[in-house]
Amino acid sequence: MMNRKVWIAVLWGMCLCLLNCAESDETVAPPPPVVEPPETNLPEVMVYLTKANESVKFAQQEGLVGAAVANASINLTINPEIGYQDIDGFGFALTGGSAQHISQMSDAAQDDLLQELFGTEGDGIGISYLRISIGASDLDASVFSYNDLPQGETDMDQLQFSIEPDRAVLIPLLKKILEIKPDLKLMATPWSPPVWMKTNGASKGGRLLTEYYDSYALYLVKYLQAMEAEGITIETISIQNEPLHGGNNPSMEMSAEEQNEFIKSSLGPLFAAHDISTKVVLYDHNADMTSYPISILDDEETRQYVDGSGFHLYAGDISALSSVHNSHPDKNIYFTEQWFGAPGNFSGDLQWHIREIIIGATRNWSRNVIEWNLSSAPNLQPHTDGGCTACLGGIEISGNTVSRKAGYYVIAHASKFVVPGSTRISSNYTGEIPNVSFLTPEGQIVLLALNNTDAYKTFNMTQGELSFSASLDAGAVATFVWDPNQTIE
Repeated sequence: MMNRKVWIAVLWGMCLCLLNCAESDETVAPPPPVVEPPETNLPEVMVYLTKANESVKFAQQEGLVGAAVANASINLTINPEIGYQDIDGFGFALTGGSAQHISQMSDAAQDDLLQELFGTEGDGIGISYLRISIGASDLDASVFSYNDLPQGETDMDQLQFSIEPDRAVLIPLLKKILEIKPDLKLMATPWSPPVWMKTNGASKGGRLLTEYYDSYALYLVKYLQAMEAEGITIETISIQNEPLHGGNNPSMEMSAEEQNEFIKSSLGPLFAAHDISTKVVLYDHNADMTSYPISILDDEETRQYVDGSGFHLYAGDISALSSVHNSHPDKNIYFTEQWFGAPGNFSGDLQWHIREIIIGATRNWSRNVIEWNLSSAPNLQPHTDGGCTACLGGIEISGNTVSRKAGYYVIAHASKFVVPGSTRISSNYTGEIPNVSFLTPEGQIVLLALNNTDAYKTFNMTQGELSFSASLDAGAVATFVWDPNQTIE
């Protein structure tokens, strides 16, 4: 017979069990049905990143891209069905000083650097456009032209013309570069004609005397022919660097009326007579004076000889390039110069140049971007007497040691992926994440984006049925590359 205390304990335990079971039936919901996650079309995206704090510099990243996030406040929509201008390339001015810095490196160090700058395999950043000077720029060791004469002498027929000053350094270097990048595009720009053609007889300032218009046109034709004879094709020629700024050394002032007359009466007809195919680019100065190029393009006789207009951004707004395009949409836009001032500010330079130049110029119809200039030395030499004393290169060269500055990364984010022949395509602009997108000849989409805020930002990117997200630190720049026909299974 069960002990009375044990019997009571058993009964009490049974009561607790019944009570707990009753409570469980009332409070525990049935298990939810199994729901499959929605199908997402996530492309396989290659990402290169540069951070404003320099902790990451143009490095490929894994895991930066994920599925699109719900309720994102920033959504970028990329549409390759809407195309704009074709792209010729991205690069730098190869000044006489830059050529000197590179030529003084050892053969092995020079070869490695040129492969990195102009090659596309491995670490190569694929620079595809260079600007060189016709005669000296202010970043040469001294002023020279290709027909310097004793005071009082002239040479109307350019019988003494010679590109000999470029044979020592510039021409051999260009030939090495062309071996790596045969389709490299070159723009050539004069800072000043020979001083005997000028009103003041000096390398700084002055104007081109009207009686020398034909002779100067012949000077430029002979330059193009001489470079072609060296196997160096000049894609574009601008008429005058910064024609509204006569304070540099060398330099020359040239009004819109003067430039118009020079092209119409002398240069254009002579190019046609000699079957010169080099494209003529007018203006080549700041975005604050759109009336200059527009007034020349308004002249029906002149515009037949002109391919487009060149711009700098030391004054004005980058949107002015679109104003010129809209006035003459059949003529091209080029962005030809913007400096980096020494000693440089990596985060500020990176953010401003990506936003205003790489993104801004191309979103406003520019076919190219050329930064000023390729290299500098620690002592910022050489430069002419009166030339730029604080121009910082994209790279700094000291012996065989190369330091990569902000300009290098600004260009690399575009030049490595947006190859010549790419087309700018539609993407919506936002002030928080300025961006620009391209479709390459191989069918890849390239999106370059900047976090233009002081906070960490997550944003979605959508292209057709594809959608994904990424996050960037404040001031960071990323280039996203994907094939729209390939998705992650």
